[in-house]
Amino acid sequence: MSLTRRHFLDLSAALPWALSARASATSIPVGLELYSVREELKKDAEATVRAVAKMGYQVVEFYAPYFDWTEAQTKHMKQLMDDLGIRCLSTHNDEKFLSAENLPRARDMNLILGSKFIVQSSTSEKKGLDQWKPVAEHLNWVSDQIESAGLKAGYHNHQPEFTRIDGGRPMEVLAKNTKPSVMLQLDIGTCLEAGSDPVAWIRANPGRIRSIHCKDWSHDTGYKVLFGEGVADWKSIFAAAESVGGVEYYLVEQEGSRFPELETAQRCLEMFRTKHPA
Repeated sequence: MSLTRRHFLDLSAALPWALSARASATSIPVGLELYSVREELKKDAEATVRAVAKMGYQVVEFYAPYFDWTEAQTKHMKQLMDDLGIRCLSTHNDEKFLSAENLPRARDMNLILGSKFIVQSSTSEKKGLDQWKPVAEHLNWVSDQIESAGLKAGYHNHQPEFTRIDGGRPMEVLAKNTKPSVMLQLDIGTCLEAGSDPVAWIRANPGRIRSIHCKDWSHDTGYKVLFGEGVADWKSIFAAAESVGGVEYYLVEQEGSRFPELETAQRCLEMFRTKHPA
């Protein structure tokens, strides 16, 4: 079929946009929340990071124990990641790490690791929605304190944040009362267990869902399923995250399965690659 000059010019103009969109979709890295391999990490952190990189993960998220490393240990880990071609884009932090006393250390450790986000992993039990407003205010304060260093704050949900109390959900309070720069790191498994729709949440908070913990959930076995074995609609989750959510990276998270930790991480990555459109 012959092409008119107009059709040829239209196709030529569309091609760069199509290639750009494809490149954007394929450039979102997949990482591992290292809590998934916590027992291995306790035994030998360096060997564990090497194993994770060898599997093909592009990113890691260190959790609470990193805070107790020395500066030398942290620099050594950063050098190891550079050698392996793997990055740390965020850390998973206890609430106390983000206090006025401890935040400077968290900031400095994250800068050494090359991180972009300091994520609060949870908060103490709250009795009502109003008790979540101070959490949002503190996240805004953290954001203000670390912004000049090129870092951003974030919050990671568990079941309580998506469980209705006083006619609303705590995550709605956090989203409404935090600055747009504060990342709402979405844990899919706990969102599902609490009876919420992760796709609807992503679409209701455009640009805020910059990373996702890709943890599945099953009515029968809870979190003891591999990625892709639970009820999560990953196709719709990925589509929402990449069209409106503003996702910058994915993190596989696993709280245990019928396989050893490293094998679980490997199997989850293999399944992720079959589910993700890229």
